[in-house]
Amino acid sequence: MAYKLKEVVKKPDRLTGGHRMCAGCGAPTVVRGVLRALKTEDKAVIGSATGCLEVATTIYPYTAWKDSFIHNAFENAGATVSGVEAAYNALKRKGKVTENYKFIAFGGDGGTYDIGIQSLSGAMERGHDMVYVCYDNGAYMNTGIQRSSATPKYANTTTSPAGKVLPGKMQYRKDLTGVMAAHEIPYVAQSAITQNMKDLYEKAEKAIYTPGPAFLNVLAPCPRGWRYDTPKLLEISKLAVDTCVWPLYEVVNGEWKLTYKPKEKLPVEEWLKPQGRFKHLFEKNNAHLLEDLQKEVDVRWEKLLKLCGEA
Repeated sequence: MAYKLKEVVKKPDRLTGGHRMCAGCGAPTVVRGVLRALKTEDKAVIGSATGCLEVATTIYPYTAWKDSFIHNAFENAGATVSGVEAAYNALKRKGKVTENYKFIAFGGDGGTYDIGIQSLSGAMERGHDMVYVCYDNGAYMNTGIQRSSATPKYANTTTSPAGKVLPGKMQYRKDLTGVMAAHEIPYVAQSAITQNMKDLYEKAEKAIYTPGPAFLNVLAPCPRGWRYDTPKLLEISKLAVDTCVWPLYEVVNGEWKLTYKPKEKLPVEEWLKPQGRFKHLFEKNNAHLLEDLQKEVDVRWEKLLKLCGEA
């Protein structure tokens, strides 16, 4: 979809400043980027699973959301927003609603990969015209940095602590974007916060204005859980993309397309080094752990290249 950057940046923010998210957090940047893709004249109903985003933007009696907002339980963001979409369609058929609304759910990886995957899967399978956005920060950050199925292997969390017995979490992260692509819905994409936000904006616009269900998985670095200096938000995000730890691609009606290919694929340790949760990997005798992570990134990258016809 064609757009002019100068016009995009002039759009008013639908998530206001003054919320209580941490400095250097990727989640509010993701939300603002997604909501900016809405047409100015369109209204939206936003749903959010319990998590950092919800608790920090809706501290009673205040809200940072300019659109209609629903906070629901950890496990049912997909069900709630799909129900609102169904009610809207019924009211519109009866002539009781004439305005155009879009329906967007946000959830962290805990409320999406794990606890909320059943309601997300159901909403996508039923074909509701809605977008589900996962802001993936790789752990249950709101409740104390516990590991989730989105946590990378060997990450140090409070429930997978790195020590003498185990070097952090022992499982590779779940490929949720691939899981959602297997639902054969109209639009699935993986994105990240980049310097010009172009990738996220374009994918959000496609997701919102493609009829039917859509899913966006967006990397949302967390300075508290990842242990990086807060000004390095964009740097950490870019390193994830350039090391192919977090590749950028989309699946449109079953067709896989790579949307960014690094000119030089960086070694995975370049992404790991700035993060305190991986500092134990650079200790003596742990080189084999770095080799293991590099091998897994390479295998997944080559698989993606084949799916996208880039091999």
